[in-house]
Amino acid sequence: MKCVICRNGDTRSGTATVTLERNRATIVIREVPADVCENCGEYYLSEDSTTRVCELAEEAAQQGVEIEVLHYPAATAP
Repeated sequence: MKCVICRNGDTRSGTATVTLERNRATIVIREVPADVCENCGEYYLSEDSTTRVCELAEEAAQQGVEIEVLHYPAATAP
């Protein structure tokens, strides 16, 4: 797909680091499957990845963390 941000690059399957902030909590989730623009680096998450990222962030926030760094594949392992 054509990147909607830079409008020059095409996206390719890859991974991204997603950083979320809420109140005083910062949650960083690494190695999230995404389509990444080869030109500007903007990433696009699938609906499933977005759902999982939100779940992980909510779990961390409910634990009262200030800073949490997670790895996506390890976080999804049973």
